[in-house]
Amino acid sequence: MSDQYDDYLAIAQAAAYVGVSAATLRRWDAAGTLTAVRRPGSQYRFYRIADLEPFRLEYNTAEKAKDVVAGFFDAADAEIDGNPQLREPQKEAYEAAVEHFAQKATPAIIQLPVGCGKTGVAAILPFSLSHKRTLIIAPNTTIRQGLYADLNISNASCFWKKAGVLDSFTSGPFTALVDGPKANMDDCVNSHIVVANIQQLASSADRWLSQFPHDFFDLVIIDEGHHVAAESWQKVVRAFPQARFVSLTATPFRADNKELLGELIYRYPFARAMLNGYIKHIVSASAHPAEITFQARGESDTYTLDQILDLKEEAWFRRGVALSDECNRHIAEKAVEKLQSLRAATGFPHQIAASAMSIDHADQVRAIFQEMGLQAEAIHSNLPDDRKAAVLAKLRNNQIDVIVQVAMLGEGFDHPPLSVAAIFRPYRSLSPYIQFVGRVMRTVELNDPNSPNNQGFVVSHVGLNNEEQWDEFRDLDTQDQQMVRGWTRGEGNDSIGRTGSGNPEQVAQRFDDPVAQDERLSHFLNRSFLDPTDDRVIEEMLDTPGPGGFTYRALGITADMLRAQSAHREEHEERPAESVPVQPQVRRQTLRSRLDSRSKSIHQRILADLGLARAGFDISRAIKASRGNNTDALYVLLNREINTFAGQGKRSRDKWTLDQLQAAYDSLDEIGDQVAETIRTATEE
Repeated sequence: MSDQYDDYLAIAQAAAYVGVSAATLRRWDAAGTLTAVRRPGSQYRFYRIADLEPFRLEYNTAEKAKDVVAGFFDAADAEIDGNPQLREPQKEAYEAAVEHFAQKATPAIIQLPVGCGKTGVAAILPFSLSHKRTLIIAPNTTIRQGLYADLNISNASCFWKKAGVLDSFTSGPFTALVDGPKANMDDCVNSHIVVANIQQLASSADRWLSQFPHDFFDLVIIDEGHHVAAESWQKVVRAFPQARFVSLTATPFRADNKELLGELIYRYPFARAMLNGYIKHIVSASAHPAEITFQARGESDTYTLDQILDLKEEAWFRRGVALSDECNRHIAEKAVEKLQSLRAATGFPHQIAASAMSIDHADQVRAIFQEMGLQAEAIHSNLPDDRKAAVLAKLRNNQIDVIVQVAMLGEGFDHPPLSVAAIFRPYRSLSPYIQFVGRVMRTVELNDPNSPNNQGFVVSHVGLNNEEQWDEFRDLDTQDQQMVRGWTRGEGNDSIGRTGSGNPEQVAQRFDDPVAQDERLSHFLNRSFLDPTDDRVIEEMLDTPGPGGFTYRALGITADMLRAQSAHREEHEERPAESVPVQPQVRRQTLRSRLDSRSKSIHQRILADLGLARAGFDISRAIKASRGNNTDALYVLLNREINTFAGQGKRSRDKWTLDQLQAAYDSLDEIGDQVAETIRTATEE
């Protein structure tokens, strides 16, 4: 050893000695994981062999033992073909993947609707595609934990047991979970499947990816594969150049139109999934006003329904509808009406998932549901982790009726009682729309398309322009294969490619000009995903096997007969929901809470607009009456102005009248502007 290396190694020699890149050593040095030293008599960076040795031993583990479990999937007697416990899309996706890789080595994409068994597909693919080990990558820890639970043979309900794929587990398949310091390389060496989330696997710390030899895995399965365009995922692709790659996704395109990894080899229609009872039947109910009035800077404009249908493409109009207390209340009332009808049918505790634009907006929506007598909670990334966990625990324990989320209940969130999607925000691209609507598509009763518990609703407002996403969602099912393949290559149309700006959670929303202040509803337009006037849907229904295995077509049912039988699903108008009276006391209490939460948001906006550091002392230096850092000084100034507006002193808001609270709340943006201008003038002087 000393013939080739001295006691000290230069960075290139050290990287070769350990088996990682020089860039990895530099990152470790910066993080304090493995610190370089200055060799006596030199200013260059060197590493002591004694310091490198523990890392060399760990990183050589995988290279020396990479074939320990090779051949398991080849020898396993897995029951896949003809297995009645596997779902139709699982078997068809498996067959499509086997056929694809028999002819090509290029990556593959499989599109399956939420609830159709993507985990099951991931569990059976290795039995024909992997001769060594399989790596399964999740986009987040929630999905990672779910995958591991289903692939853990110690679990009585693991997928291979539940679906009867294997009847012996003496030799595996063993699964390792990459979960930070709890796992090590030996766990992966002795396992047939390794489950990781992308952040853990390919982080800048390079803790895991560089340990694996390039041929350690011969099959890589990516859950929610539309993320693969991101650089962290591309690092994984480059790390295993000889592996077969399979991406699983419900949405085979990205909002930014970036190309996905691979060729779309199989897709299972949402309509067929509904007809087979894999996902809920869903119906869209959209509020259509006879007229709506916007107010801005003391002036008002009233628009008819025809004008609304023209203006809904405008961002200012959609925003004005989204932030309107009146419009939101009408969406909420219809959502509650749908919820009550679902609960009344079977007694099952169905729940509402609501989608808001920002934290401010979520507070507004939550308060509306609370005023209607429902138990409602909001969840967003700014909540402490223990608070998020408490909200989700309440949801799962049926202690709340409504959960209002801001980009939180995304991929991998599985809670079948969510059956009403109340959409209070505009969606400008299809992928996040489908991801949210997917939260209410999980079935309560498996494989029973006629169960009243397997019905769902999507409630929104025509002024938000979400009908465009609904139409494209339905069209996704019936687009020709060539067009969908184009989407995977980043050739989506404009509406799919449009994106919003910035992080919606962090934007402090203005609730003043222009916002809809009044609307007179005409009706709600009900549209079923399974539209019987659509010949493509009827053809799908005719060819879907029923309980006895026979199709309608085989039984002699014609398209006209089936269309007549399904007439109740045709598009139709429905009356607005009954207005829910709000107790003045409840209204005052929710306004009191909203006044405090929105004033905190305006506080953050003022600091951001003025470019003031939270810990700085600009305000107290410029305004003599203020004290403390910018955060504390602004808090006092803003709340003093709010109290002055209401003609009240400090610490008196619990005694304010409903009218005082309402007036102060409606004027918060204006009050905030006045405070900001006062500070700007004082600091400039």
